[in-house]
Amino acid sequence: MSTIRYALIGYGKVAKVHAKALKDAKDSLLVAVWGRDASKAQAFATEFGILAYTDMKVMVKEAKVDAVIITTPHPLHKEHATAALKAGAHVLVEKPMALTVSDCDAMIETAKEEKKLLSVISQRRWYPATLRIHKAIEEGKLGVPMLGQVTMLGWRDEEYYKSDPWRGSWSLEGGGVLINQAPHQLDLLHWFLGPVKEVYAQWENINHPYIEVEDSAVAVVRFESGAMASILVSNSQKPGIHAKVHVHGSSAYSVGVQTDGGAMFIAGRSGILEPPVNDLWTIEGEQQNLSRYKEEDTAFFASIDAIVYFFSRQQEHFTQAILGNEVLISSGEEGRETVKLIEGMYRSQKEGKPIRY
Repeated sequence: MSTIRYALIGYGKVAKVHAKALKDAKDSLLVAVWGRDASKAQAFATEFGILAYTDMKVMVKEAKVDAVIITTPHPLHKEHATAALKAGAHVLVEKPMALTVSDCDAMIETAKEEKKLLSVISQRRWYPATLRIHKAIEEGKLGVPMLGQVTMLGWRDEEYYKSDPWRGSWSLEGGGVLINQAPHQLDLLHWFLGPVKEVYAQWENINHPYIEVEDSAVAVVRFESGAMASILVSNSQKPGIHAKVHVHGSSAYSVGVQTDGGAMFIAGRSGILEPPVNDLWTIEGEQQNLSRYKEEDTAFFASIDAIVYFFSRQQEHFTQAILGNEVLISSGEEGRETVKLIEGMYRSQKEGKPIRY
């Protein structure tokens, strides 16, 4: 087996991004799409020259599917992931992995039972600026990472929430800015600082009266390593300012990445306006590299289709992990860690106390 045959679970906006990205992913081939609405599945299949199915088990068998990418609404991730795993496919699931830690645990257990790989979309881990930070931490250049900061100041308008019937509700989306927009930055935070031990949070709907869920949240986090972090995420700043993740180490050196600038990317509606770049780099002897990093990353950003490129890189990595050529990054266990942080933030306000793990 040298080519991994993929199917998409779901046919919405982000599914089209994944379909386009798979064309550039080495050793990867999109062969099918699954959906409950046969006419919509067929329309998607016709657009991309693939097969359409409404029965997942039949699809995996007939189309000889090796792996699926799940792009359905968040509350359905557990159901669709476990069904695909039991049908015999490896699973790459869109963020967030699920709505609850218990759902994540069920998905992880099923993957182990079926001896299949389970991974979560976290394409910002493949940004050059992000990889530099992780490498610097791994090489001990920060000493022990002790402080982290996530700041995400974005905007979502009423049209966005009306674009899909599941957006903006507790029952169909599972939450607001925390469950939908913030997982990428929260994923990077625990990738840099490790497993979460305790979280205290508050959240609110500031200026979106037409949705049920929160548009803003703040939190203080303690990690098992002893590190601490502050989190401020919001969809209430028109037209969007930036999203940043910073890490400060015991060595007194600091590094950071601006993952998003200006109006944030919305699948099917907008592009990525600004390149992801390192915006902070004080490591002794490397301070002068910051301007070069920005120049390199800006030039690289201009040379690619930034909407699909990093999806393609993660898909390609997942393919190589299935083939046994690479060690899986962004595993189900790591996706669980992001959900643990998000679930803890929701619980903290509801219960009026810090949530300890």
